[in-house]
Order: sequence, then C-alpha cells, then structure tokens
Amino acid sequence: SSTLKKKTKKIRTKVTFHRPKTLKLPRNPKYPRISAPPRNKLDHYQILKYPLTTESAMKKIEDNNTLVFIVDIRADKKKIKDAVKKMYDIQAKKVNTLIRPDGTKKAYVRLTPDYDALDVANKIGII
Repeated sequence: SSTLKKKTKKIRTKVTFHRPKTLKLPRNPKYPRISAPPRNKLDHYQILKYPLTTESAMKKIEDNNTLVFIVDIRADKKKIKDAVKKMYDIQAKKVNTLIRPDGTKKAYVRLTPDYDALDVANKIGII
C-alpha cells in the first residue's frame, strides 16, 4: 500500500529566473603561464631623471630647503620620496609635482629640517 505524496511547489519570490551557482574548482595548473615574474621597470634610477639647475631651482635650494628634479611621468609622490631616500640617503618632508608644458614631470622635494638642501646639492653635484 504505497501512498503517493504530492510534491510541494517552491514559492518563487522573484520575477526572473537565475540558474543556480554550480561547483567552481580551484585552479590547479600543470605549468605556470608566465615563466618569470615581470621586473619592476620603474626603479629609483628610472624615477629620478636629473636635478634642475635653473635660477629659480637654485633659489628654492637656498630659501626653501627644496631640491628640484625632473622625474618619470609615471612616478607618483610616494615613489619619488622613496627614490630620493634610496639614491641620496636624505629624508624628504614632502613632494610637490607638476607636469610641465613640454610633457615632463617636475618634482619639488622639500627636505626635513635636519638636512640642508645646499649641502645635499653640493654632494650631488648640482652646484
């Protein structure tokens, strides 16, 4: 005496039907798709191109304890700050940047009070 049960209908709450999410297995590659990790093309030698030696830049060095550099267009302020620290062993207080009309990026690197921009400029060879 088998009794048949009526199947209960699932109540639909939305108008549209979405297929259920199925099993997604984690990737298990047989070999890496790229042979070597990409090297960092924007290292500190690439970021700082050269210091500016214009009259206004010299005035900044003397009056504002600030060095002026031409930097890579892709470098941001944090990268410029790190590059200056790595290259010249000086601590930058802040970095201001601007894009010049000729398409290059200029960075004003303000040094902390315990560094003298004039001494650093002499060491680098700007003056």
